[in-house]
Amino acid sequence: MTEIQSDHGRFVSLLTRDTLALILAGGQGSRLYELTRWRAKPGVHFGGKLRIIDFPLSNCINSGIRRIGVLTQYKAHSLIRHLVHGWTRFQAENREFVEILPASQRTGDEWYLGTADAIYQNLDIIRTHDPKLVLILAGDHVYKMDYGPMLAWHSEN
Repeated sequence: MTEIQSDHGRFVSLLTRDTLALILAGGQGSRLYELTRWRAKPGVHFGGKLRIIDFPLSNCINSGIRRIGVLTQYKAHSLIRHLVHGWTRFQAENREFVEILPASQRTGDEWYLGTADAIYQNLDIIRTHDPKLVLILAGDHVYKMDYGPMLAWHSEN
């Protein structure tokens, strides 16, 4: 695996640099209704300043993945505001971005009918960015992970 050293002393593989992460952030979170009445589950506050979506986004950044699409649908306004105000300061000239991909009925009259359909309706976006790998992530999980080793294993196997 070819690696380059980042400014912070971390080693980031060229593989993660050419990976497009798509974070599925359109979930209603019906079991958390008191928290999701007005916002999507990934937009729920966590520990004061954070939102649940910040975990997969941070994992991407810390793994060297800087091309990220966030697929939204259910009550996305507060989530979109959070993303715009906190996650859009990347270097476009270096192909770095967090792009908000709202449900837009690209393939017909239906909104996203599930996770696979959300990806299917965004195939044109994936093709536009022409990544070596596409990493599909849940936007409503709280965990810390370096995706680099997983991507390397996947690429080698």
